[in-house]
Amino acid sequence: MVEAGGLAWVSAPGALVVRVGLTLVSGLVPLSVAWLTKVVLDRLASPGYPLLGTVVLLAGTGVVAAMAPQCVRFVEADMRRSIALTVKQRLYAAVGRLDGLRRFEDPVFHDRLQLAGSAATTGPSDLVTSALGVAQGVLGVAGFVVALGLLNPWMPLIVAVAAVPTLRAEVLLSRRRAATLWGLSHASRREFFYTGILTSAQAAQEVRLYGLGALFGTRMVRELHTINEQQRRMDRHELYVQAALGLCGALVAGGGLIWAVEAARVGALTIGDVSVFVAAVAGVQGGLSLLVSHLGEAHQAMLLFGHYRYVIEAGPDLPSPPNVRPAPPLRRGIELRDVWFRYGDDLPWVLRGVNLTIPAGRATALVGRNGAGKSTLVKLLCRFYDPTRGSITWDGDDIRQLSIADLRRRLGVVFQEFMTYDLSASENIGVGSVEAMDDQPRIEAVARRAGCHETLAALPRGYQTMLTRIYLDNADRDDPGTGVVLSGGQWQRVALARGILRDDCDLLILDEPSAGLDAEAEHQVHTRLREHRAGRTSLLISHRLNTVRDADSIVVLRDGEVAESGDHPTLMATGGVYAELFGLQASGYSDSDPDEADQDSGTPVR
Repeated sequence: MVEAGGLAWVSAPGALVVRVGLTLVSGLVPLSVAWLTKVVLDRLASPGYPLLGTVVLLAGTGVVAAMAPQCVRFVEADMRRSIALTVKQRLYAAVGRLDGLRRFEDPVFHDRLQLAGSAATTGPSDLVTSALGVAQGVLGVAGFVVALGLLNPWMPLIVAVAAVPTLRAEVLLSRRRAATLWGLSHASRREFFYTGILTSAQAAQEVRLYGLGALFGTRMVRELHTINEQQRRMDRHELYVQAALGLCGALVAGGGLIWAVEAARVGALTIGDVSVFVAAVAGVQGGLSLLVSHLGEAHQAMLLFGHYRYVIEAGPDLPSPPNVRPAPPLRRGIELRDVWFRYGDDLPWVLRGVNLTIPAGRATALVGRNGAGKSTLVKLLCRFYDPTRGSITWDGDDIRQLSIADLRRRLGVVFQEFMTYDLSASENIGVGSVEAMDDQPRIEAVARRAGCHETLAALPRGYQTMLTRIYLDNADRDDPGTGVVLSGGQWQRVALARGILRDDCDLLILDEPSAGLDAEAEHQVHTRLREHRAGRTSLLISHRLNTVRDADSIVVLRDGEVAESGDHPTLMATGGVYAELFGLQASGYSDSDPDEADQDSGTPVR
């Protein structure tokens, strides 16, 4: 609560002060109206007392009572926007401080992050407004309880006893609401996934070709049924509880009213006293209802706010020494020493005692079957994860002792699973080096090197054409040139240009850079890349062995271990795993039957 109040003060101090003032006014106005009404009625019953001043005051108080809720709504809306801005900035800054990938692949953390993102918009502001609503309810109830005490000392006690189960029930309801929301997070995520599949342009081809609409539609509806049933059960439980509480309140109010009428009939109370009593009973019940409602909202908002705090307070997912050093320019090379890695303690090993050297200024290729650990090794080099055992050194320095940001600035990477941003063509390349976002000649130069300049220059707006059909501006919604969808091979070249934009990088990592290209385009790209990486330290990863045969050193991974290493002629002469894989791929381009070729060469079929 204190933290939420601090966020409100930092985000909108003026609005918070005004809202506190409105809370005081809103809490005292009903009591003022009740007592002024009592005075008017009593003076009407006893002629000779002046009424004009009291009536004018009563009318003015009525005007304030009518305007206060509107002012509260306006101030709360403004405060909510300001708080949401501050909270989102802090939330996503905290997410940005998570240097690795481990937390993003943790389903529990992902669920809490999703809830924190939802709570960031309204959670903290709801907590503040609910707390102020509680204060308003307490103020109103306290005033009317005092008024009831003046009329009958036993009435406050009766009201207090009646309020205890109400407060208790609302707290339990808020806990149950929060638990229901948390319990439905998985179903909500699955429903969102199926909805995305059914509406995704990327998935539209397979959904229609394989007739998957009914399958995913049924699963989406099933998840919605689960969500609706849980929510319906919660609503039903809340209905029963609130109905019982309402009946209890009605019995207390009815009994008090009978007493007040009887007391007035025998002269123990005046007509004004009866009006105050009726207003006080209604005010106490209304105040309690407001108090209980805001308490429930505050409790639920606090539970959701807890997810935000969990993300904000989450420790780093990659350890960092107190005195990190900048990563120096790579002079000698990178070395993996007995590197073991697995994604979880209960998961199998992906890398097993890998020893590997990437010499500076030379091209090293990494090959192997699917699942051999090639992409995992790239993640370790980028320090998205740390080795479970062993070390990776940069010119002899363990990369865990180096600044993560500084290390990554020295890397140029083309990922196998690259991003397609809903940005312009220029920005899709420029994000590879933020300082070059506005350097159009530099962007066009790497686009030429990647073989996509002609494609991008020919777009309706050239490099400024949006590479998406998701319109971002209503002004050009109907303009067919607003957005263009590239083919897979064209996107591959754009991603390649993005990865090589860092001309001064110390290590260039190319993870399947030509996977989506045809043979001619692949040859062109690799010819340009060969020129680009000449004299650079580079790591090439590819399933197509003909594209890495010119590397200075080729390392073969098998089941997470280095099976063999050497240049192409050496590995072919050895006749090991590499020679077998190369022969299998080469046989696909041969006119002879692969089985016959294997038999002729004396190589057994595996």
